[in-house]
Amino acid sequence: MRSTKPLGLAAMAAAATLTLTACGGGGGEGEAGGGETGGSGESVRIGIKYDQPGLGFRDGDEYTGFDVDVAKYVAGELGYTEDQIEWVESPSANRENMLANEQVDMIFATYSITDERDQTVDFAGPYFVAGQDLLVRADDDSIQGPADLEGKNLCSVTGSTSAANIQEEVPGVNLLEQPGYADCLTSLESGQVDAVTTDDIILAGLASTDANQGKFQVVGNTFSEERYGVGLPQGSDQCEAVNEAITQMIEEGAWEDAVQEHTEGANYTYNEELNPPEPEPCGE
Repeated sequence: MRSTKPLGLAAMAAAATLTLTACGGGGGEGEAGGGETGGSGESVRIGIKYDQPGLGFRDGDEYTGFDVDVAKYVAGELGYTEDQIEWVESPSANRENMLANEQVDMIFATYSITDERDQTVDFAGPYFVAGQDLLVRADDDSIQGPADLEGKNLCSVTGSTSAANIQEEVPGVNLLEQPGYADCLTSLESGQVDAVTTDDIILAGLASTDANQGKFQVVGNTFSEERYGVGLPQGSDQCEAVNEAITQMIEEGAWEDAVQEHTEGANYTYNEELNPPEPEPCGE
């Protein structure tokens, strides 16, 4: 599926320059077509979320978050400057199709590695292991985990697996479904609900925004494992190089810096038994 002979980053970067798409035509701004960027005329199209503060967030021409920082680091190790990155919005439901249709070269978008997805796309990583958790008001210590939700009001996004998981585990919870997590935080702040649930680092990102700092806290009692991987087109030869870049980012301390920067003010600590993760061997 991928190269079986380990290569150095310099060699893989050269290979990346040849194999990742050289985009021609119209301008970028997150569109799939993309313009010619950078000194060499090559660009790399990277899929991210645009609506997840702390992970992947677009504000005008600025792209920020932990996923964005990991993507920039990996792209740099593959030989691309930041102005050669073409950011492409990659909603959860579209990620497999975007890779299969060559709309993007790789995806960093809270993209959990699963056996089902691995049938249609390739993954490098993981670069983070998240877990479903709960967000509560900063002054509320009555909720320490799912068992404390019996008879309480909980918010999650309509149709999310997080909501279904909680309902299975705590049948007595009163679930409020909202269109987005920003709506859930409004309900939490007003007292309409007692907690919000999704992946811990997503909750931390929401709580660390300027508007929310100090208002909420992540409980810190995860009850699932979500291995965030780098989505690659099936048959890609970039897995080894991406894994090597992730490992280097962790060893240099840039990974830790990125996590702390984008979760500041959320009273958040990641699961240290699972993080930072060691990327899995390619082809397995």
